[in-house]
Amino acid sequence: MDRQQEFVLRTVEERDIRFIRLWFTDVLGMLKSVAVAPAELESAFAEGIGFDGSSIEGLTRVYEADMIARPDPTTFQVLPWRGERHGTARMFCDILTPDGEPSLADSRNVLKRALAKASDKGFTFYTHPEVEFYLFNHPADASSPLVPVDQGGYFDHLARGSTHDFRRAAITMLESMGISVEFSHHEAGPGQNEIDLRYADALTTADNLMTFRTVVKEVALEQGVFASFMPKPMADQPGSGMHTHLSLFEGDRNAFHEPGAQFELSKTARSFIAGLLVHAAEITAITNQYVNSYKRLWGGAEAPSYVCWGHNNRSALVRVPMYKPGKGNSSRIEYRALDSATNPYLAYAVILAAGLKGIEEGYELPEETEDDVWELTDAERRALGIKPLPQSLDAAIQIMETSELVAETLGEHVFDFVLRNKRQEWDAYRSQVTPFELKRFLQVL
Repeated sequence: MDRQQEFVLRTVEERDIRFIRLWFTDVLGMLKSVAVAPAELESAFAEGIGFDGSSIEGLTRVYEADMIARPDPTTFQVLPWRGERHGTARMFCDILTPDGEPSLADSRNVLKRALAKASDKGFTFYTHPEVEFYLFNHPADASSPLVPVDQGGYFDHLARGSTHDFRRAAITMLESMGISVEFSHHEAGPGQNEIDLRYADALTTADNLMTFRTVVKEVALEQGVFASFMPKPMADQPGSGMHTHLSLFEGDRNAFHEPGAQFELSKTARSFIAGLLVHAAEITAITNQYVNSYKRLWGGAEAPSYVCWGHNNRSALVRVPMYKPGKGNSSRIEYRALDSATNPYLAYAVILAAGLKGIEEGYELPEETEDDVWELTDAERRALGIKPLPQSLDAAIQIMETSELVAETLGEHVFDFVLRNKRQEWDAYRSQVTPFELKRFLQVL
């Protein structure tokens, strides 16, 4: 037994932890959980916990049902909303086949494989997400109108505002679990908030994001409201994105930094951005995985709809934030398509793969876009070579299904499942007769 496992066992005993929740994520990014008693922990570390994988979205087929969840002791944290006495803790799991091999369908393993490929090239991938979400008063049912908890706007300081209390409680809970928060504020929409997590390696960030979504939901329940990470819950208000700052490090050196270069961006950084631009349309069905995601992407309000990059251009897909001369480790880029409902393991895997492809192939970065892309005409965008992102989940699926990059990164099993699942979602969506159609056509046709 290694030192980290011994630490977990000792902490469980000293803090009287009665339940340990083993967490993992299905292919759609939904958190799954099984609880074990302390007496089962040693066995869980050594052999894992068996379960029926065929009942989990995308994990395995019925005739390969047996799967094993093995906890990662480095992810052990006590869950602060479960009380001080007789507490509950959690650990993330790696999913294995019965013969102990990593499951090809495990989201976490998909990201681990991508990170291993980067590591082979000498890179560590760091990410810093800005997570937006809405807080609503509880509706009577799903058909009731959504009522945001306030009418605040961007950076508003609301006297006695419930969102102040909410963000303070959520951040306190996150930090008690070892998840560092950098900023928090009210966002542009009524009841919309943003909490930014501190830079970490991409696997830690993805684990933190799964914990983050759970914490936000728990705090909302405690405060009598509900939180939603839906990309576009209200047609006339901004959507919820998850802009993510990215950088590659070689040891302690930021591989994106080059003193004296334009925006202090190295050739590595420029090729990485070029890779994101070349493959952006292919990866959109992963970074924006729901039919509702495209209401945000094409709904204006600074959501990126077109494939271009710019320095501090908030209408661009890839933004190069204001650099700090002489502070090389701050050089980074920001990918703005991601929404808060993505599966972070898969999303960071395909983003990394696209950027690495740009580096491997030496892609040339096109000219930056200084204009507000939304304000340009279609003809002006065409003249500048600016292409659109997919405008629907259907379009995104059709582009992704021909992508060698995404198929290789996700692996055949996950790639096939995502395509199949998303086609089903699109078919169910397009078969509806919507209130819009009834209101516009029923009386006049």
